[in-house]
Amino acid sequence: MSRLVADTPGLVSLGIAARDDPDPLSICVDRYEVVVPTVVVEELRETASYDDVHGRAATAVLDRTGAISTRSVDLDEAFPLDDGENAAVALANALDAALLLCDEFNQLGLIHASLADTRLVTTPTLLSAFVRPGALSTADATAVLDAVSDARSWDANSYVRRARSLLERD
Repeated sequence: MSRLVADTPGLVSLGIAARDDPDPLSICVDRYEVVVPTVVVEELRETASYDDVHGRAATAVLDRTGAISTRSVDLDEAFPLDDGENAAVALANALDAALLLCDEFNQLGLIHASLADTRLVTTPTLLSAFVRPGALSTADATAVLDAVSDARSWDANSYVRRARSLLERD
C-alpha cells in the first residue's frame, strides 16, 4: 500500500464530502497508508472548533483518526509556510512517501520544489486518481469536486477549473 502524507487543507477538503456517498476520505484511507504530522492533528482540532463547513469537515477527519497514522517531525524554521505544510513536507521527505496531499494552491511551486521523491497531489488530482481504477465514477468525482469547490471558494481557481474540465472530458 502506498503511503500518502497529508496537510490540513487537503484533509479538510476530503472531509467536506466525508459524510456523503461516495466518501472520498474513506476511499483515501482505504487506498493509501495515510500519515499526518501531529501538528496537522492540532490544526484539525482548531478548525473543528468552528461551527461552519470547514469545522464539520475537520471533525469528520478527526472521527477517522483510527485509520490515519500520526508522526512527530521537526520543523524547518526557515520554511516560509505554516507549520502544517512545513511538517507535511518534512514528513513526506523523511518517510519517502509516494504522495503529499496539499491544497495550498498559492504555494504549490515552493512545496513541489521542497519535495525529494514525493509526488505532490491536490484534492482535484486525487479525485481524478480515484476515477482511473473505478473507485469513483467521473460523475461522482465531479460532484465531490463541485461540493469542495463551493465550500472552499475554488470556483475562480484556474487549477481547479482545469481539473474539472479533465474530469468532464473523461
